[in-house]
Amino acid sequence: MQEKLSIHGSWTNRWVFILAATGSAVGLGNIWKFPYITGENGGGAFVLVYLLCILLVGVPIMISEVLVGRRGRMSPINSMIETAKESDLSRRWGLVGWLGALAGFMIFSFYSVVAGWVLYYIAAMANGDFVDAGKAQVGATFENLLADPETMLIWHSVFVVLVMAVLVGGVNKGLERASRILMPALFLLLLLLLGYSFTTGHFMEGVTFLFHFSPDELSWEAVLTALGHSFFTLSLGIGAMIAYGAYMPKKASIGGTVLIIAVLDTLVALVAGMAIFPIVFANQLSAEAGPGLMFITLPVAFGQMAGGQVFGFLFFVLVGVAAWTSAISLMEPSIAWVVERFKVHRLIACTGLGLLGWGLGLLSIGSFNVLSDYTLLGMGVFDLLDFATANIMLPLGGLLVSIYVGWWMKRPALENELAIRNPFWFNAWYLAIRFIAPTAVAAIFALNLYNKLAV
Repeated sequence: MQEKLSIHGSWTNRWVFILAATGSAVGLGNIWKFPYITGENGGGAFVLVYLLCILLVGVPIMISEVLVGRRGRMSPINSMIETAKESDLSRRWGLVGWLGALAGFMIFSFYSVVAGWVLYYIAAMANGDFVDAGKAQVGATFENLLADPETMLIWHSVFVVLVMAVLVGGVNKGLERASRILMPALFLLLLLLLGYSFTTGHFMEGVTFLFHFSPDELSWEAVLTALGHSFFTLSLGIGAMIAYGAYMPKKASIGGTVLIIAVLDTLVALVAGMAIFPIVFANQLSAEAGPGLMFITLPVAFGQMAGGQVFGFLFFVLVGVAAWTSAISLMEPSIAWVVERFKVHRLIACTGLGLLGWGLGLLSIGSFNVLSDYTLLGMGVFDLLDFATANIMLPLGGLLVSIYVGWWMKRPALENELAIRNPFWFNAWYLAIRFIAPTAVAAIFALNLYNKLAV
């Protein structure tokens, strides 16, 4: 395939790509899920298994997605079509790109609702609403927010505008500029919160919860949890890495770059745990995962501590930045395709898709209040979108990419794009993408569906 550049532009250098891709990978799951599942499933033993899963599943698939993007130099949909043509394959492989772009768009619609909750809490922390507040009061605040569609609509709308304001600037003036500012800010805020956790007197308790080495707690279920999280944490299956790979400089090493991103993503999750759990334990509160940790437990903890209002505010700004950078990558694949397909300015593409995502988000907002009686398979719109994307579309997309790259793309194209000098490392990746990764993702796919649908 003749070397070409993306019509959308390209990253200035490799490190900008690393910042952008890390921003995509670092999201709410790093903060409210990974630290907890680590502590509950063997601590350091779980981390070792997780890192092994990252190396054998997450990294090979991420390398494959970046490879397809840089080879095709277009949106995920068109990159799949272009690379398929190069390997004398059907244009129908473009459907894999469609699956990813659609999944990203659907996730954005409800992810922006949750991010709206984060913006609400930033304002509430700044206002001192949680100072000396107990668990019942904070819990009531969260419940009242969910029952108030008008307030959720306001913050959901603000977040959508923030995301589109970055995307409309394109690769260099939008995505790159945001990554250069937001990611260093995220790292700085994380370090500030880590420093604050040292002052709680319970830092070692938090570290012990997170890193205690207990292989006896490492069940097969825990291994499957590590396997699943290793796939989802790197923003795989949504086309984001194909889109970002399309803007990657040709001379940059794909394999080495992806390894750095995986390490940074894992470090952020672990440092977040080291910052969060000492604060939780200092207030004799229970460690938990999910929205309960984020929107009830931690506000209570910050409200009871010296300087808690300031650091609680900084914490929710940190979470907001993580959500912002992730949401940007959710929408870039579909926006890039609209620009390519209809030859329109990014402003028009962002406005149109932003309004569609915002509109679908209204249904998610309503599922907590005015539309709560309307369900399908026992799930409201919010839960249904979450289920369809996390349990079906993302693993299916990752599975198809691994099969496409490992079994259908011509090997010379892969060798040319990866440019790995040592044949051992190429063969190791090739083995993983052909056999290990698709088998593991198929297992995630099947088990998630079984666990969700089994009566």
